[in-house]
Amino acid sequence: MDQTSRLKTAERAWYCARTQPKHEQIAARSLRCRLGLEVFSPRLTMERATRRGVVRVIEPLFPCYLFVRCDLGERIDQIRYTNGISSLVRFGMRIPTVPDEVVEELRQCFESEEPMEVEDRLTPGSSVTLVEGPFLGTKGVIVRVFPAKRRVQILLDFLGQTTLTEVDRKAVAVDGRSLANLLPRLSMPQQMGTDACTLSVAV
Repeated sequence: MDQTSRLKTAERAWYCARTQPKHEQIAARSLRCRLGLEVFSPRLTMERATRRGVVRVIEPLFPCYLFVRCDLGERIDQIRYTNGISSLVRFGMRIPTVPDEVVEELRQCFESEEPMEVEDRLTPGSSVTLVEGPFLGTKGVIVRVFPAKRRVQILLDFLGQTTLTEVDRKAVAVDGRSLANLLPRLSMPQQMGTDACTLSVAV
């Protein structure tokens, strides 16, 4: 029996959908309002350092991805052509389900539809990019953090030379925020355990 035949007899399950860039909320709203489907698209509220200083932003936990619960055999074409949706996550020709317990453990970390507020933690060893000042665009690694002064000491690789400098906290942005590379792996059988919430917000 091929996957199309199996989908026609399958019950509702969670699937992972890929969205168009910056269209997570548009896709989620379309799936809910137009198709009446259950959607889980967790978001975070955090502070981010920009050229205008530190600003509060709302970002998806998994950029360009969301979870949708449905009978895929009946809804697959409707989902594919939903505004904001790019495709369904596949492994080869297979569209895997995401185990209910995986989604439920993640949902326990997000008690409402409101974005979860998290701190933008800077720690020694964090990879950062300078977003203002003479080293604008330069990447480096945090060496020390001075909370009282709201400053950090950074080891920079500038013009082929290693430079140690101290800058204002708002002058740096943490690299590697996206957890999107983790999301397809959630479709594989695994034990998330009690660290699910910690993993979800460790940005």
